[in-house]
Amino acid sequence: MPLIEGQLRVHPDARFAVIASRWNPGIVDALVSACCATLAQHGVKADAIDVVRVPGAWEVPQAAARLAPTGDYAALIALGCVVRGDTRHYEHVADGCAQALMRVALDHDVPVLNGVLAVERHEDAVARAGGVHGNKGEEAALAALEMADLLEQWA
Repeated sequence: MPLIEGQLRVHPDARFAVIASRWNPGIVDALVSACCATLAQHGVKADAIDVVRVPGAWEVPQAAARLAPTGDYAALIALGCVVRGDTRHYEHVADGCAQALMRVALDHDVPVLNGVLAVERHEDAVARAGGVHGNKGEEAALAALEMADLLEQWA
């Protein structure tokens, strides 16, 4: 039985878009830095990484929906941070963002990696942006490389 899976390799013309919110900048900037560094460590040239900044996590999917149909990107990497507050706003933003990102991926047949943190407390975000739980920006970059390679195999 054949095994089909992506590898952590970069195809020569592959470009990546990192779509990141400006909200919670201390957290999101750490995610973006780790994401871009990981892509570079695996051979993606700096000029093949476009970083798009949007106001918050709610706006990330709209930017992804604009970029996905261009065909310019091997993968889109969404980064942001939504921290639970005292209102239901958290659920609306976190759930809506995740569902919309999945829709973009399925509608446009491009990998869209969801690195938008949805956490209970600021400390939880710190733990996932270079703290004890690693850096989700790095993890999203690795998943993007693998998925881009997998879809390239099917091209």
